[in-house]
Amino acid sequence: MGTIRTRFAPSPTGFMHVGNLRTALYAWLLARSGNGKFILRIEDTDQNRYVEGAVDIIYSTLKQAGIDHDEGPDVGGDYGPYIQSERKALYREYAEKLVALGGAYYCFCEKCEEKEAAPGEEEETPSFSDGRCPGHCDELDAETVKAKLAAGVPYVIRQRIDRSGVTRFTDSVFGGIEIENKVLDDQILLKQDGMPTYNFANVIDDHLMGITHVVRGCEYLSSTPKYNLLYKAFGWEIPVYVHLPLIMGKDADGNVSKLSKRHGSVSFENLVEEGFLPEAIVNYIAFLGWNPKSDREIFSLRELAEAFTLSGLNKAPAVFDYAKLRWMNSEHLKMMAPERFAALAKPFAKVEGTPLEAKWPVLAELLRSRIETLADIPEKSGFFHKLPEFGIEMFNNKKSKCTPEVAKAVLEELIPRFRELPEPGPETVTPIIEEYAEKHGVKLGQPMWAVRIALSGLPATPGGPGEIMAVLGKEESLRRLDAALARLA
Repeated sequence: MGTIRTRFAPSPTGFMHVGNLRTALYAWLLARSGNGKFILRIEDTDQNRYVEGAVDIIYSTLKQAGIDHDEGPDVGGDYGPYIQSERKALYREYAEKLVALGGAYYCFCEKCEEKEAAPGEEEETPSFSDGRCPGHCDELDAETVKAKLAAGVPYVIRQRIDRSGVTRFTDSVFGGIEIENKVLDDQILLKQDGMPTYNFANVIDDHLMGITHVVRGCEYLSSTPKYNLLYKAFGWEIPVYVHLPLIMGKDADGNVSKLSKRHGSVSFENLVEEGFLPEAIVNYIAFLGWNPKSDREIFSLRELAEAFTLSGLNKAPAVFDYAKLRWMNSEHLKMMAPERFAALAKPFAKVEGTPLEAKWPVLAELLRSRIETLADIPEKSGFFHKLPEFGIEMFNNKKSKCTPEVAKAVLEELIPRFRELPEPGPETVTPIIEEYAEKHGVKLGQPMWAVRIALSGLPATPGGPGEIMAVLGKEESLRRLDAALARLA
């Protein structure tokens, strides 16, 4: 077959759904793993569904995800144009050629301007038991057709289906598929305005662009026999098919259904806005239908390309697990360079223009290993901006045997020691607390708890007392400690 050529052919109809991104990712991985080419094609034949700015979202999403293309509208190539609306004349040429070959026919029925279905769905063909057009235009003789064309009668071009046979094909994921042709309909190939339907344009473009492997969702399985009949009518080689399993979502009750907005964010754009890293999203999406045949789960994009094989794909529906995505995101955060994390996290921390801005590199490093998404930062770091309201009962801790009375004694002894420090930090604060624990024969957790609560008002914080005081600075730290002691007294 030669060089592997795959394509991603999204419709510019809005945001990039994780299912679309997975299709792009697998097509890219297949091409890169085999030193092939990955092509981007914009399928905008249905102008009614076109959304302004959607093409920019496609470019932006692929760029953020690290999925680069070798050919496309913005980079060119030998098989352009790569936007379907710019190939309009080409589709008419091939539709008329198909009529001449006997694989299609002119349909003059008045009800032939049905709304085009979204990619992967069936065309809204009139409900006739034999799947043919309403007036059986496939039976019109050549002279009648010629006369109607000459008279300017509006028409569409439909695929002619031989319903006597069976169409068989082998899918790389789902295996052997067999469908009786009698259940297929004479789908519209060319609409009255001269624009092709998706089901025709994708076959023409895949052939002319030399696509060897077609990667797409399993919702296209039912349409594939009609595509294959088009390939055969033209005498073209049929590509290798890679149909991907459904992505499911789970609601609060545990019910599983096709992933939709009611399950949470389903677009790449929204997930990034919610604090997920692009590389973590890509890493997670790679596992929605693919297994590396090992226990390893954390991969960079380059490592995914090295590990990817078609044999690793499975046909069982994948369930989008937001908890698993959060865990995977936290692992990528931990591996990130401190400087990059600090830059990405700063907008979420809202420290710009505050006293904490100067201490941001220190605070950022405290947060990096203690959050699952960047959106967790405000909750984890809010007490640095403002000490939350809390009662003295917060000083109670059964495990460390701390009580408000014990905390009062701890603070009375330690605050003077902290006041002597030039600038507090873990290297100076922790030894002082350790000395206290040893002197009084108590576990270290007891004085640690008392100081932590006084400084933060929270039972769990990013970092211990020393790290917290390093971020707050000496003046603010002592102010909070003195205020806590006064309340305890």
